[in-house]
Amino acid sequence: MVDETFQRDWPRPQQEVITIEIKTHRNMVAILRVLRNAAGPLGAERIAQELEAAGTTLSERAVRGYLAQADSNGWTENLGRRGRRLTTAGRHEFDSALVIDKVGFVAARVDTLAYQMTFDPETLEGTIILNVSTFSEADAPAAIRQIVKAYQANLGMGRKLILGRPGEKVGSLEAPADRVAVGTLCSVSINGVFQRACIPTRSRFGGLLQMEDGQPKRFTQIINYDGTSLDPLEIFIRGHMTSVGEAARTGSGIVGASFREVPTVALPEVRRLARLCEKVGLGGLMAVGLPNHPLLEIPVAQGCVGVIVCGGLNPIAAVVESGIGTTSAAMHSLCNFSELADYTSLQEYARELSRRRRAMLPR
Repeated sequence: MVDETFQRDWPRPQQEVITIEIKTHRNMVAILRVLRNAAGPLGAERIAQELEAAGTTLSERAVRGYLAQADSNGWTENLGRRGRRLTTAGRHEFDSALVIDKVGFVAARVDTLAYQMTFDPETLEGTIILNVSTFSEADAPAAIRQIVKAYQANLGMGRKLILGRPGEKVGSLEAPADRVAVGTLCSVSINGVFQRACIPTRSRFGGLLQMEDGQPKRFTQIINYDGTSLDPLEIFIRGHMTSVGEAARTGSGIVGASFREVPTVALPEVRRLARLCEKVGLGGLMAVGLPNHPLLEIPVAQGCVGVIVCGGLNPIAAVVESGIGTTSAAMHSLCNFSELADYTSLQEYARELSRRRRAMLPR
């Protein structure tokens, strides 16, 4: 018989200690993720519910313990009955923690948002997926010129977007003071439309697409969704690897795009939905291949067809290329399709800002 007291006091094997530490850290990161994606402060009960929905089971009491630790680390701020919200330090911790666990996170995010999206192109009702970007109100007129040019050249995801003046909400983001927020349609919205029509869709990669004379020619760089912790187009934009502005002006340049596969038997329905999406301002399909044939040199599985979808952040890439400071978050949140407007609505806001500035000039 083993002495239980002796067994309890004996140091745990090093591997077991490491396993427990990793599990604890993963639970903390899961809580930080819930707070990061929330539209406002959350209490322990709501956080426990969100964790349960995402597949992590923690009691409300356990969540309170983690939150107390997060408070002491400066990762969260306690707002009393309103709950907790993430601090800047908390965002940094989440973005840098357990990166190996985040490999494949983008692929999972694609599937999650496509499942949650409810937009029906037949009725124009339901939710759609947004990328959300911000820039200073002072830079807004110049930024809007670049955005409009990209849309005019059909380098955006359809024609729809949402504008948020300082203090207004775009998706789940409230535009900060003195900054303008623009929500552009995310290319994952196509997955949601296909899924609603019972078309299985495999999202393979995001990449840089070379355009010549207004036509896609070939991919020059690709990043597989299941092998990255960051959205590929965000990476390319931050690396100043695009030339969307040049492509809009001349028809030739490097833009963001993504590659999907759908079953060959669904091809007629894919084409029908593509036409319907284009009609209602969703758009985004740049090319549809032939059954069992490579599309722009990219091979597809037997029984499948390749589909190339325009990058929803391309108009923002043009803004970055012009030297204007921006923040961007791909696959940021859902919003009702009815909140969107045609991209030309941005021009009226630019004119409004110009009138406001002229009124402030000394006479």
